[in-house]
Amino acid sequence: MTKITLDKTDRKILAILQADGRLSNQDVAELVALSPSPCLRRIKRLEEAGVIRQYVALLDPDKIGLGLLAYVNVRLEKHSEAGAHSNARALGAQNAPASPRADFAVSVEQWPEVVACYAMTGEMDYLLRVHVEDMDHFSRFMMATLLRHPAVLDVKSSFALQRIKDTTALPLV
Repeated sequence: MTKITLDKTDRKILAILQADGRLSNQDVAELVALSPSPCLRRIKRLEEAGVIRQYVALLDPDKIGLGLLAYVNVRLEKHSEAGAHSNARALGAQNAPASPRADFAVSVEQWPEVVACYAMTGEMDYLLRVHVEDMDHFSRFMMATLLRHPAVLDVKSSFALQRIKDTTALPLV
């Protein structure tokens, strides 16, 4: 992974766009004291380098009926990576995932309730951030989806009681 060098102006542009990605190039240029052409060149360079991954609209989960936020720690069964892959191939699976971990990762991508998934250090293997309507929806997700996955051995859930800080803006050091 190549790290791009960011100067003070690049950082200011990124801070502005993190606060409001809908600003026009003209508006961003004025805020960083550049003319529009060099500002646009800088933004394009940041996009092409992957520093700016995408532009999105951030939704309020409560206002779209997703009022329950859960963090779920997941521990997977510890199968031999090579053994699982060779068993899948022995059963004739052409495109079988290479391991229970790979199978789990593929499955998580299909679960709309899971908005983030991280591989973790420590006693649990993954941390999921799950947005659902209510406890009934969470129960259905757990019982019908997550706990039915063949690689899942154990889960521990925690629920957010109050949002103290929730930002997508990264610190620009």
